[in-house]
Amino acid sequence: MRRFFQTLVRVLVLLVVFMVSALTAMRFAIHGRQTRIPKLIGMTTSQAERVLADHGLVLDNGDRFFSSDVPPGRIMSQAPTPGEQVRRGWHVRVAESMGPQRVVIPDLVGGSERAAEINIRRRGLELGSTATATIPGAPADQIVAQSPPANAVNVSAPKISVLLAAPEQRPSFVMPNLVGSSEDDAVNQIVGAGLRVGGITSQPAPADANAAAPVPMGTRMVVRTVPAAGQRVYEGQGIALEVTQ
Repeated sequence: MRRFFQTLVRVLVLLVVFMVSALTAMRFAIHGRQTRIPKLIGMTTSQAERVLADHGLVLDNGDRFFSSDVPPGRIMSQAPTPGEQVRRGWHVRVAESMGPQRVVIPDLVGGSERAAEINIRRRGLELGSTATATIPGAPADQIVAQSPPANAVNVSAPKISVLLAAPEQRPSFVMPNLVGSSEDDAVNQIVGAGLRVGGITSQPAPADANAAAPVPMGTRMVVRTVPAAGQRVYEGQGIALEVTQ
């Protein structure tokens, strides 16, 4: 029995040694796949790329900013921060300095988004976010505001965001069939629907007019509308009528 317990103790000791060795090897393996983020601020992007490659890391170019403290072409910020421990293959995002602001912010208000984009790119700037809002009286897709404003100084980012006027949302419905109605009835229906009469022209009555139902003397009948029946029309839209003479 004593010999059995001695054998059991030896087995348990060997098992503990094996587990400790396995855990130690695993720990070294895990730490072997990890590295610390080096400090990149002040480097050029090519220098930073080489330094990161030595640590098994990857460089991601982020935004550019104006800076009076960091020379142009140098990294001014990074994420993750220096000293942080990460896995190899991790991406490090950096922001590059463009030096002090020397470009003039143009006035984009009143123009189109396309014209604004061409204008700012010629100056080495970028188009930022674009938002829309319903502005009474402003033509659709016209720039009504910008940030930063024209001629602004001490700008941080070389991006200009703009606000565009959205098309006014007017009530709409399907154009009714007014052909065959009298001119007076057609006008009343148009005005009653929130539309307006865009013009009235006359033309000779059709050749088969005598075969149609009798028409009171002097009554002018609608023979055509623009837009035609079934088309979508909007509140305040003008409707042109063609009537018989």
